[in-house]
Amino acid sequence: MTLELLSPAKNLEFGREAVNHGADALYIGAPAFGARAAATNSLADIEALVRYAHLYRAKVFATVNTLLFDDELEPAVAMIHQLYNAGVDALIIQDLGLLECDLPPIELHASTQCHNASVERVKFMESVGFRRVILARETSLEQVQALREATSVDLEAFVHGALCVSYSGQCYMSQYLNQRSGNRGCCSQPCRSSYDLVIADGRTLVRDRHLLSLRDFNASQHLASMVAAGITSFKIEGRLKDLSYVKNVTAYYRQLLDNMMEGHARASSGACTFFFTPDPDRTFNRGYTDYFLRGRRPMANMATPKSMGKRVGEVTAVGRGTLTVDGDEPLANGDGLCFLDADGRLQGFLVNEVQGRTVRPNHMPDLRVGTPLWRNQDQRFEHLLQGRSAERLIGVGLRFSATPQGFVLDLLDEDGVGASACVEADHSESTAGAEKSTANIVRQLSKCGGTPFRPDHVVDATEGRYFVPAALLNQLRRDGLAALEARRIACFRPADCRRTDLGAPCTDTALDYRANILNQRAEDFYRRHGVQQLERGLEATGDYDGRALMTTRYCLRYELGACLQGRAGGTRPSPLLEGDLRPADTLCLLNNGRRFRLEFDCRQCLMRIYKR
Repeated sequence: MTLELLSPAKNLEFGREAVNHGADALYIGAPAFGARAAATNSLADIEALVRYAHLYRAKVFATVNTLLFDDELEPAVAMIHQLYNAGVDALIIQDLGLLECDLPPIELHASTQCHNASVERVKFMESVGFRRVILARETSLEQVQALREATSVDLEAFVHGALCVSYSGQCYMSQYLNQRSGNRGCCSQPCRSSYDLVIADGRTLVRDRHLLSLRDFNASQHLASMVAAGITSFKIEGRLKDLSYVKNVTAYYRQLLDNMMEGHARASSGACTFFFTPDPDRTFNRGYTDYFLRGRRPMANMATPKSMGKRVGEVTAVGRGTLTVDGDEPLANGDGLCFLDADGRLQGFLVNEVQGRTVRPNHMPDLRVGTPLWRNQDQRFEHLLQGRSAERLIGVGLRFSATPQGFVLDLLDEDGVGASACVEADHSESTAGAEKSTANIVRQLSKCGGTPFRPDHVVDATEGRYFVPAALLNQLRRDGLAALEARRIACFRPADCRRTDLGAPCTDTALDYRANILNQRAEDFYRRHGVQQLERGLEATGDYDGRALMTTRYCLRYELGACLQGRAGGTRPSPLLEGDLRPADTLCLLNNGRRFRLEFDCRQCLMRIYKR
């Protein structure tokens, strides 16, 4: 089984660095119609990234994963043909109306926005021609195993990064509040806002907390189990994160996967060397959860939607304008430290000066001895990542020999791709001795610095019979490596992937707004697959009455210790509660004068949010 590490590429620079730090594949926003409107890229940049990635046999997937209106289909299809011609390996899509269009023979991946949350749904997506399905983040290891047994489609799963509290593709809160549709790439992230929790009779239970804000996903401890269950692609979230995050997290998971590759095939070429110690705690994170991989556990960070970083110790002394911190983490001028105040809210300060374990803040915070500190700005670590923090080199063997006209250098890389370079020259017998001549040839041909290659072995087939000037050897090496680089890029092209639709019936004969149909082609697709009744999506109708603005497996009752089913971990009352939370209470969220009603479906273990 081939295992793939899939990293985010905000742009060309980020994509190249993701490859350098070990990515087997990249996902990057197309010029338009991507689920991150702030992360679009030109065709020229995408084509350049494809060339760079293909050098390492890494793949590039373009995101065209928004819902489309009728007048957007034609330009979207035209753009898809351009992406195909640029060498993009696969297309990530959400809108199934595209399947009714004249697409090029490009591999299709079903976005997590397609709500790939059941065996029936994944089987249907496979039957209509998707080669890969990106699973809902809520999928457990047991569900992955069931999906693997029921289907043969490639299964991709998120492994790290920010979590949407709602099922992806089933959140309409941003559209309702701000006319910014998450399904069209413009989510305003209302889940990261603060809310009051109130009871219908007017009592307030929780005040001004980030009640819907989840910690970040971290499945690093479950990679082996995910592989055993059937996941072949491990996806890092973060097309809007900074470059340090992309470098650090990609390198971290590269090392983890490399340590478990026995019996599995690498999806790309080259070995990485890192000039830092990867540690995801040191870049953006809100604290971690493994979400539903192994069952329900507390997963929110209600104190803040911002990064808390890595814990560095506790305050052991408070002086006049100084703090003393225990622990082993070195501190540096310019570090950003943060803590939770007496009300449980995140506060922070910058470090102006460090002397041993004593720091002088830029302003003196209200801290007590014993208060834990986190570092969300690691000055030394950021400095390491600002420069050249990794290199990725492809192994190559070189063989030097003579021809009647001069000399030839043959190269064969770790993937069996070969190239050669020739030079005409007069043969002059070595006067320095065969051993010395061979040593000089090997030394000169081994100088691969500044190229994507490393010499695994160099053979002098002339056995040192000739004196060969260093300039000639250097020319052969440069020409040979350039030819090999060009050859690698040219021979790694995505194969034509003509989609086959088996015509299998859709999982339902009636579809409501949650099918996210915004165009006639999508309607035609579903009708062709047996759907008799359907509704258009909320972005088209604007009819939010009685429609869930969010459907989520996250349960606020469980999180606050008032699980109606008495599930373990969800029956310890939260200190945030200002009163008793009774089973019969109707709960609402308040935000900026807007009220949202909560509904708890304990049979399916779901929570839904309505506009009132």
